[in-house]
Amino acid sequence: MILIGQYDSPFVRRVGIALRLYGIPFRHETWSAFGDADKIRAYNPLTRVPTLVLDNGEVLIDSHMMLDYLDHLAPSGAAMFPATEPARHQALKIATLATGVGEKAVSLFYEKRLHTHVSEVWVERCRTQIASVLAVLEAERAKRGSAYWFGDHIGHADIAVVCVLRFINDAHQGLLDMAEFPALAADAARLEATAVFKEISQEFIPPA
Repeated sequence: MILIGQYDSPFVRRVGIALRLYGIPFRHETWSAFGDADKIRAYNPLTRVPTLVLDNGEVLIDSHMMLDYLDHLAPSGAAMFPATEPARHQALKIATLATGVGEKAVSLFYEKRLHTHVSEVWVERCRTQIASVLAVLEAERAKRGSAYWFGDHIGHADIAVVCVLRFINDAHQGLLDMAEFPALAADAARLEATAVFKEISQEFIPPA
């Protein structure tokens, strides 16, 4: 497999971590959606990352689709999204909230970076959405006494939340006071210290 995209993207990073945790070999192409758009477009007409090229040449173009595919390659009972309800839809909800916050953080960055005249209305809307979702995630995580969101083993929800928090804090320094989110901060500190999160990692590089 070929994973296209840089690990400063929380969406690329969550797929890279999942691939490594599943023990699935892959080649990593660190192409940028800006600087390497023509290369990416040859695989993905949306010209966005992550893009995952399967061994048979098929291309997956959305991080959730990629994780769903990888879960089907995992041994029985080892998939990182729960297989049974209600844990399955609950985990999907947490991951969706996290990736939604990630998308808002990306939008906020581009608004500030690419526009000569920044829309304060849009900036405030993004800030409010980010803060509101993180408050919900913090309250939900604080209720759980388990080591991870859904039990004693890491799952896609855990990975998504930590990757998005890293992106927000790197791309928008000072936007969050992590002291307001102690449960999320504790998860992030613990997981970022593990070997796989250290390996599948990159300092944030603003697009040119």
